[in-house]
Amino acid sequence: MTEIRVPTLGESVTEATIGRWFKKAGDPVAVDEPLVELETDKVTIEVPAPSAGTLSEIVAADGATVAVGALLGQITDGAGAAKPAAAAPAKPAAAAPAAAAAAPAPAPSAPKAPPADAPLAPSVRKLSAETGVDASTVPGSGKDGRVTKGDMLAAIERAASAPTPVNQPAAAVQVRSASPADDAAREERVKMTRLRQTIARRLKDVQNTAAMLTTFNEVDMTNVMALRAHYKDAFEKKHGSKLGFMGFFTKAVVQALKDIPAVNAEIDGTDLIYKNYYHIGVAVGTDKGLVVPVVRDCDNKSIADIEKGIADFGRRARDGQLKIDEMQGGTFTITNGGIYGSLMSTPILNAPQSGILGMHKIQERPMVVGGKIEVRPMMYLALSYDHRVIDGKEAVTFLVRVKESLEDPARLVLDL
Repeated sequence: MTEIRVPTLGESVTEATIGRWFKKAGDPVAVDEPLVELETDKVTIEVPAPSAGTLSEIVAADGATVAVGALLGQITDGAGAAKPAAAAPAKPAAAAPAAAAAAPAPAPSAPKAPPADAPLAPSVRKLSAETGVDASTVPGSGKDGRVTKGDMLAAIERAASAPTPVNQPAAAVQVRSASPADDAAREERVKMTRLRQTIARRLKDVQNTAAMLTTFNEVDMTNVMALRAHYKDAFEKKHGSKLGFMGFFTKAVVQALKDIPAVNAEIDGTDLIYKNYYHIGVAVGTDKGLVVPVVRDCDNKSIADIEKGIADFGRRARDGQLKIDEMQGGTFTITNGGIYGSLMSTPILNAPQSGILGMHKIQERPMVVGGKIEVRPMMYLALSYDHRVIDGKEAVTFLVRVKESLEDPARLVLDL
C-alpha cells in the first residue's frame, strides 16, 4: 500500500484546495501519472502517482482544504488489486487525526517555557502574520523553549486539518442580500478559485495595513522607442527573443533602487530590512488571475537576459506551469496596464514589498520642447509606495531617476 500525500508547496504555503481528481477509486494508475490537481494561493500543481497499482481510496474529495503532508489517498501496489483491500487501513486512517490531536496535549508542559521577553524569529513572525496562528500558543522545541519555524509549521498543519478553520473564510466574506426573483434567474454563481480568494484577501490586507500613497510622473518614450526600432531585428536574430520595453524599465528601476534604497526595503515589526539585491516581480495576467513571477538579480543581468526571462515567465504563466519558488522573494514589482489600454492607474502594493511601479499606455501628446510644441510619445508612470517606509521626497526622486534613465537610455549602459 502506497500513500498519496500533499507535497511540500513552497515557503509560506501551508495548505491547498483539491481542484479535481483525474482518477476514480478503483482505477489503475501508472508511476508518475497525474492523479489530482491542487490549487494553492499561488499556483495550481498536479500530484503524480508515487507508484503503479490501483487507486484504492480517495481520502480528500474535490473542494477539500488540505495541509502540507496530509493524506490524499492510497494506491494498492500491483495492477488489479481488489478495492476491499483498502478497507483495512480505513480504520487506522480514521484514527490518525485523533492520535495527532492527542499527541500535542502533553507538549506544553514538556519544553521549557521561553523568557517572557524572548523575541520571535522573523520566520515565526511571518508565519504567524500570514496564517493567524498565535505563536504564543505554540509549544516551542528550540533553545530555552523558543518557538521554531518547524513548530509553527506543525501547528499550522494541525490547525488546517481541524474542522473549524474551514468555516473561517466564510466569516470574512461579504454576504450580499438576495436578488429579486426575476434578477436571480439571470445570475450565475461561480465559486471563487483559491487563487482569486487569495488575491482578494492579500490586496485588502495591504489597504488595511500599509500607509499606501501613489505619486505620478510622465516619461517621453521617444529615445527608447527609436533605440528599440533600430535594433529590434538584430536583437531578435541574436537572442531569439523580441525586444520589448520591460527590459529597459527593469534596468531603469534597478538603477533607481540603488539610488533610493528605501524603495527596496521591507518593514518587519519595528525594523526596516534593506535589501542589497534586486529581484523584480513582473505582474502577468492569466485566465485564473494575476500572478507575479520574479526575475532575480536583475542588477547582474543584461537587457537581453531580462527580456528572455520575462517572455518565458509569460508563456508558462498562461499555461499554468510556473513553479511556486519562481513567484517568491521579489523586492519590487512592475505592472504594465498599458498593454490593456490603461492611461493611468494607482497600482496596489504586492506585500510585503514597499513599492510598485505602474506602466501605462504610450500616447502621443503635444509637449513643449525647447520652446516649441512637438508631438511626443508619452507614458504616465505611477509609483505606489508604503509611506511608513518611504518618504515623499524619496518616492518622487525614485520616479525622476526612472524617467531620466528612460529618456536617455545611454545612462543605463554607462551606469549613471
